[in-house]
Amino acid sequence: MAVFAEEIVTWVEEAERQVAEQFRVIDRIADRNQWKVIEAFQRHQVSDYHFAGSTGYGYNDRGREVLDLVYADVFGAEAALVRPHFASGTHTIATALFGVLRPGDELLYISGTPYDTLHKVIGKPGDGTGSLQDFGIRYNETSLLDNGEIDWEGVSAAINDSTKVIGIQRSRGYDWRNSFTVAQISEMVRRVKELKPDCIVFVDNCYGEFAEELEPNEVGADLIAGSLIKNPGGGLAETGGYICGRADLVELASYRLTAPGIGGEVGAMLGTTRGIYQGLFLAPTTVGQAVKGSILAAAVFERAGFESRPRWDDVRTDLIQAIAFSGPEQLIAFVQGIQRAAAVDGYVVPEAWEMPGYEHPVIMAAGTFIQGGSLELSADAPVREPYIAYMQGGLTYSHVKFGLLTALQTMKERGLL
Repeated sequence: MAVFAEEIVTWVEEAERQVAEQFRVIDRIADRNQWKVIEAFQRHQVSDYHFAGSTGYGYNDRGREVLDLVYADVFGAEAALVRPHFASGTHTIATALFGVLRPGDELLYISGTPYDTLHKVIGKPGDGTGSLQDFGIRYNETSLLDNGEIDWEGVSAAINDSTKVIGIQRSRGYDWRNSFTVAQISEMVRRVKELKPDCIVFVDNCYGEFAEELEPNEVGADLIAGSLIKNPGGGLAETGGYICGRADLVELASYRLTAPGIGGEVGAMLGTTRGIYQGLFLAPTTVGQAVKGSILAAAVFERAGFESRPRWDDVRTDLIQAIAFSGPEQLIAFVQGIQRAAAVDGYVVPEAWEMPGYEHPVIMAAGTFIQGGSLELSADAPVREPYIAYMQGGLTYSHVKFGLLTALQTMKERGLL
């Protein structure tokens, strides 16, 4: 058994008592979301024959068709496109954006600069990579105010006749701000539609699914997208992503995934169907475990003298816990400590490297059963000022607690506490 310093164990025990009421709130959210998922399964009479695989074109794959219907119900959307053919969240988001935007249109992000991996998707005019701007789709963004809220004066000034899609990133990405709650997204949708009623409101929903009782489609977002190796895959989906929203927009996205005129009517599921269904069934409870782990992390590291965001008693809308460190040594020790706690590749020592799609060296702890599965306990950070690590996931609360103890012990052994 691992041996931890008495001081560290005390911090965790005291923090658990401190956050007990927050845990009860998360359990109630998990219950309601679990029931919502079960009722969607029942409404569409999911049966074991829906789990059968398909080959070739995948015509008449009833399991795939019902899966789309279940996702649409769960997320409060008219339609959904759920496929293992999406390689990542970035791929899913890019498919949605390319599906609905045309040359001469403008994409306006109102939540500040989006996550690093989208920068190459947006691209630059004439970059030759097939980016949005390479195809003549203009891009603009408005910075957030100093308090992390939307700059509505800036948004009002930026919207113009060419603005086709308003982009919102629910999660903080690599920013030191709170993520946007569904209530805040609801207000964004309302105000955007007042400024330009015919625009499409798109929400990058990654890391947020099932953290609250409502999803962005249920408060007026026209289109959302996310990854199955994050929240909705429940730790079982081996790959894939989803797009949910207005039926006409989802159809346009499906033409980008396959080809115009083909859309979502084809696509062999390659033996993934059962895992995607079962992962969705488990997702509300698993997300609840991960969110509770993030709350504990905030409370423990605040006791250890570090600043965290969100704080332990803040409203939660996603998995991510940001922790600020005083320098690269502390940050690296934390991430390496999380890796030490992994059941898979726990012996590996992560180092910072130039990851594809990122603009700075990134160090990542990812001892996961699904490669890159960020519903599983993981942590990553760009090694740059300010030195902030982003912890997410944990299929079980117990694993998150073990990870926090191990990370703090690693820091203590190196004289960094």
